Amino acid sequence: MVLAHFHGDELALLSIVKRYRIATIASQSKDGELMATVLKWLGAKTSRGSSTRGGVQALKGLLRLVKDGGNCSFAVDGPKGPLHKVKPGVFELSRMIHGPIYAAGVACDRAIHFPRSWNKTFLPKPFAKVIIYWVGPMAPVSKEIDPRNPDLALELEALLHQARQQALKFIADNDAQC
Repeated sequence: MVLAHFHGDELALLSIVKRYRIATIASQSKDGELMATVLKWLGAKTSRGSSTRGGVQALKGLLRLVKDGGNCSFAVDGPKGPLHKVKPGVFELSRMIHGPIYAAGVACDRAIHFPRSWNKTFLPKPFAKVIIYWVGPMAPVSKEIDPRNPDLALELEALLHQARQQALKFIADNDAQC
């Protein structure tokens, strides 16, 4: 299966790496090197590249990792944005592995925010409540469907925003009860 999320949510999603046997793509940048090291330390497998550098090789590498068993996590809005705009790579992958796509929405009650980063990354503080809300699945993309179809991107964007709203609502509802 493909676990789709937006850039910026990666640090909050680190907690699921081992449980779901995650494989993912990490960019060839310095930030990507750091992320790949952390992911490896947590038990994830990574393929290196991005849609702007080594994308085809990275996708092929991810395909090999998923075929060896496990699931993949995929930041769907590309290495440079625009933020929260789904790009076709996730649909290519779904089609190649014939895997459903689940949308992840992430929220936490206490975090360090990095507002100057393009992807609005946040790091949950120690002992923060982190909610990961899954929506889906979207059916695997069939061979007859063009992965660049904008309707696919709009559908997944809607699911991702719905998942994030549900995660935020869960945090807000629980804060109100305290």
